[in-house]
Amino acid sequence: MDGPVLVRHDGSVAHVVLNRPAARNALNLAMCHRLREVFEDLDSDPDVRVVLLSANGPAFCAGADLKERHGHDAAWVRRRRLASFAAYETIERCAKPVVALVRGPVVGSGGEIAMSCDFIIAGDDTTFRFPEPHRGTVGATQRLQRVIGRSRAKELLFTARVMDVREAAATGLVARVVPADDLLAEGARTAETIASAPPLSIRLTKQAVDLGSETDLGNGIRIEMAAIERCLADGGTSLDRRPPDVRTGQGLPAKSSNDQLYSGQRGPSTPSLDGARGGDQ
Repeated sequence: MDGPVLVRHDGSVAHVVLNRPAARNALNLAMCHRLREVFEDLDSDPDVRVVLLSANGPAFCAGADLKERHGHDAAWVRRRRLASFAAYETIERCAKPVVALVRGPVVGSGGEIAMSCDFIIAGDDTTFRFPEPHRGTVGATQRLQRVIGRSRAKELLFTARVMDVREAAATGLVARVVPADDLLAEGARTAETIASAPPLSIRLTKQAVDLGSETDLGNGIRIEMAAIERCLADGGTSLDRRPPDVRTGQGLPAKSSNDQLYSGQRGPSTPSLDGARGGDQ
């Protein structure tokens, strides 16, 4: 099959596959554009409940395709970087749960793609490396520190060393390590479990965690309470109705005295519903 990114559907699970195995799935401009297009489509598809993101070949992603930049000026490189930022953000903002299934080398931009997902399941042959400073550029400075902490992120970026999968799991970068040959099967089982839950509660849980990470505990509890109120209004068991979007307000219930989040009335430190987590590379 052709194209830098493949998509197939298995019931309510969408499989997105990086498909440049001859280039070790290095991220180029076409892949950036296609990732953005694919995740925009999946986000708006009411039949999709879970997305699994994997790659063809022995490497998940070898980083940015440096060969692509030959002959281009600084303005082109800048536009190319912005395209990658847009791709990561579209993955990250997808309202459906997105699980990265990684194995082999995960380098630079590959790490950004994986960290843009909700969590990572890794084969036991996975390694991570963030060599951007040693290539004379800057990248992975935002998501990486938010996942593993500022000091660890600096150490990995400054040294460009390889981090094995056990260390990645210990730092919280990887949620689960499985035998590499079992990776796709474990991903399918995980997706089936997620898809069996009411989509409304899954979607609101994802939004509550993401929005809560941007504010203090008090406002986080308010976000969670608003999500609980929405589940109660729905009966808490709907498997078929498309969930509302708390960022836009579409499909939300009428304002209640306990629901500042959905009324659009925010306290002085309540997070904006339009905010997105930053990223680079």
